[in-house]
Amino acid sequence: MWRELLPVGRHPDSGGYRRYAWTGADLECREWFRRQAADRGLRYEVDRNGNQWAWAGDPEGRRDAVVTGSHLDSVPDGGAFDGPLGVVSAFAALDELLARGVRARRPLGVVNFGDEEGARFGLACVGSRLSAGQLSREAAHRLRDADGVGLASAMERAGYDPDGIGADPERWAGVGAFVELHVEQGRALATDDPDGRGGGPAPVGVASAIWPHGRWRFDFHGEGNHAGTTRLADRRDPMLSYAQTVRAAREQARLTGALATFAKVSVEPNGVNAIASLVRGWLDSRAPDEGTLGKLVEEVERAAAEEARREGVRLEVTRESFTPVTEFEDALRNRLLELLGDGGDRRVPVLPTGAGHDAGILSASVPTAMLYVRNPTGVSHSPAEFAEEDDCVAGVGALADVLEGLLTS
Repeated sequence: MWRELLPVGRHPDSGGYRRYAWTGADLECREWFRRQAADRGLRYEVDRNGNQWAWAGDPEGRRDAVVTGSHLDSVPDGGAFDGPLGVVSAFAALDELLARGVRARRPLGVVNFGDEEGARFGLACVGSRLSAGQLSREAAHRLRDADGVGLASAMERAGYDPDGIGADPERWAGVGAFVELHVEQGRALATDDPDGRGGGPAPVGVASAIWPHGRWRFDFHGEGNHAGTTRLADRRDPMLSYAQTVRAAREQARLTGALATFAKVSVEPNGVNAIASLVRGWLDSRAPDEGTLGKLVEEVERAAAEEARREGVRLEVTRESFTPVTEFEDALRNRLLELLGDGGDRRVPVLPTGAGHDAGILSASVPTAMLYVRNPTGVSHSPAEFAEEDDCVAGVGALADVLEGLLTS
């Protein structure tokens, strides 16, 4: 499975992946998922929001179904593991359950959520947000990519009905648990003390919580002019305000123990010999708690406003997305640890993360939990993202153990 999926959407120059929502690469990934379902004789369906499902067991009138999976899309030039490892491992764990002869008492679903990364339309977890009722149809239809193409148009071109999107409460009413396996986006599991309890490195861990996080757009409106003739004293250059704001965000992150990153920027008119008239930058910020996050963003906005006034630039700040802290349900997390034998022969660290996931979005609708697979480099959202094959196999085994326990209890 892994070898078949690996070349899809891989850029020849960067070696990274460009599997953006509703593009050709995304549709190839979707076709791969459909084939995996067909090869196993699973019932395949696509829900109203374009999320793909493959069901083992009787899906009719399902109650307390167990669902696992992740996503197949990527960030720009992302790695091979973020998302796909969870989907591949879900099918592999199902194969393992069949090999064990497990007799499930409830249905098992494998899911591929659409547009988790938000690389094309700027909002993460679109598929799961729509399904959970956390994104309205109207708001989704307002989303546009960098070329001005709307989400609705992109879905329609790909053969899906954009007018049918929206909350899917009946689906989630029949689900008892969702477990998402994901490559660790950090290297805690590779250290000698992953979670402060000792025990040394471990191939697999369990999630405790997802930090609150969000995205804010900073628009610096200046005055376009000639780079070779305009005196420095006469310039209203938004690039200076933006550059100082980037530095301020880094400093505030250091002071508060949080994370703040300006990594996406667009410039108008974007000419080498022209002073910019508009610089638009996106802040991604995450923190251990919502109070710290709010303080950080407030201080970055204050610093940006001061720099804008100094340069004669007009500033607008728009919050494009926000996800509060997600504490995964204690009962399900403890059940995972029990099934994985934590405290016995197997050491299973419990870790928080600053990365958002579909599991975090769905936690308000259904009990959710996450498994992490060790990433020795700690690198993610990059072609250097990596996991050893033995650790991936250990992840499949851990997921199979968890699913077996949930499906037979």
